[in-house]
Amino acid sequence: MDGHHQLIGHVRRGPRPGPTVAALLLAVVPLAFLGVFFLLPLGGMLTRGFVPDGQLDLGAVGDVLGRSRTARVVGFTLGISTLATAVTLALGLPTAFALHRLAIPGADALRALVIMPFVMPAVVVGVLWRGLLASSGPLGWLGLDGSWVAILLAMVFFNVAVVVRTVGAAWDGLDPRTAEAAAALGAPPLHVLRTVLLPALRPAILSAASVVFLFCSTAFGVVLTLGGLRYATIETEIYFLTTSLLDLQGAAVLSVLQLVAVVALLWVTERARRAGRGVRRRGRRESRRLPLRRHHLPALAVLGAVIALILAPLLGGLARSLRRGGEWTLANYADLALAQPGVGVSGWQALGTSWRIAVDAALLSVVLGLLVSLAVTRRPRSRTGRSLLAGLDAAFMLPLGVSAVTIGFGFLITLDRPPLDLRSSPVLIPIAQAMVALPLVVRTIAPVLRHVDPRQGEAAATLGAGPLRRWVTVELPVLWRPLLAAVGFALAVSLGEFGATSFLIRPDDPTMPVLVYRLIGRPGAAEQGTAMAAAVVLAAVTVAVMALVERLRISSVGAF
Repeated sequence: MDGHHQLIGHVRRGPRPGPTVAALLLAVVPLAFLGVFFLLPLGGMLTRGFVPDGQLDLGAVGDVLGRSRTARVVGFTLGISTLATAVTLALGLPTAFALHRLAIPGADALRALVIMPFVMPAVVVGVLWRGLLASSGPLGWLGLDGSWVAILLAMVFFNVAVVVRTVGAAWDGLDPRTAEAAAALGAPPLHVLRTVLLPALRPAILSAASVVFLFCSTAFGVVLTLGGLRYATIETEIYFLTTSLLDLQGAAVLSVLQLVAVVALLWVTERARRAGRGVRRRGRRESRRLPLRRHHLPALAVLGAVIALILAPLLGGLARSLRRGGEWTLANYADLALAQPGVGVSGWQALGTSWRIAVDAALLSVVLGLLVSLAVTRRPRSRTGRSLLAGLDAAFMLPLGVSAVTIGFGFLITLDRPPLDLRSSPVLIPIAQAMVALPLVVRTIAPVLRHVDPRQGEAAATLGAGPLRRWVTVELPVLWRPLLAAVGFALAVSLGEFGATSFLIRPDDPTMPVLVYRLIGRPGAAEQGTAMAAAVVLAAVTVAVMALVERLRISSVGAF
């Protein structure tokens, strides 16, 4: 009788949807969100550029690409991004080795310090480096203020964390027995590194290099703050063409050029990630940290240089925020409580606005990111299904590389009529920031889900558990910490978002990054000091959020 009832139950439930169908069902809402709040604004911006009068006009492509300024902008973008990627790898790889393989006292604290710059607001980083290298700053004697070297240093400051997290996580996962066997056979350390470790780490290194190049080529706040009009990347040129010249055709051409480059980089990153899955991993046992030896001194020296690179702008900015008129004072911080001239709100009000928007954006991005992660980590048996999910995964990475300026301006020109008349709605800014944070949330949650043993879910299904019950009993117990980490990561990213927010925010209710950018552009010493104090406060808030995330010890945070 029991078997009869079970058979009836199975008949009533009907066949369960396959992994591919289930993934598509999970992705319906995120895909709709991506379509409305990414593809529609992007398409609107491109339409304004290429179909200005209702007729397709591709003549602007040759005109824009033929401009001497465009050639300089593209050349500088490629040059500075390539150089920054090379320097970041040169510093990041020895740092990853030192922090993940050597028995260094306080390694956990040092890892947290190295990761910290990645989530700092770009405008804040630009302001801190500008204060450090200005003629009146601690390193003003170097004469680097307003130079391309300042932009390079800021890019490396930002992205060394990507290399350390990506390659460090791969290094932790390697099976140490191969290297130990080579060493036992008499191979010197450099030979082991060259012949055993680097080939195994090549996918992670390639993935990290691709992501660093992507972030450098799409840097906005740093280049805008440190480069001005003298040094422009494609991202800042789109901003200049859109806001100052209203040259939407030029902005559209550069946006398409950037999008093509981003798709190519995402393809390289995905290939590297797939190659990394085939690398032999260690078991559950912890790999032993290596005792410090004399031949480790070069790696330790590079680690010291990276720590100095990170601390210099932070300490320099803190010192500048405590000085006014040549004297040590807290006046700059006291002025944060006053309504700022030309803005009408205080620094603390701007921080409150940033926090409210960031909370909404973080919750939205985590809900959508969880659905996307559950979808792209399904395990279809067919090659077509796997390709479909890989394409779905790549689609949600596109917002990482498309200009936030393009999306922000696209919001204004497409979401201005019913049924999506949201141009004056306060929900538009959290939505824009959630779009920026969504790819990072997916990259935090999805790797954890991929490591869940599918046999546990199959065993639960055999015992009669439905999809929801299987998710609650199998995946949720390993997901709650990554979910908390994703919330913190999204909060930190949203707090510092500047590109799209600068278009959408009301002039009389700015976020903290927008306020910092406005103040740093004013000539008065009081405004400059207040901008530095606001930058330090915003940096402290984002760092505090990420410090809590780091305590969760989720290796996928910040690793791509």
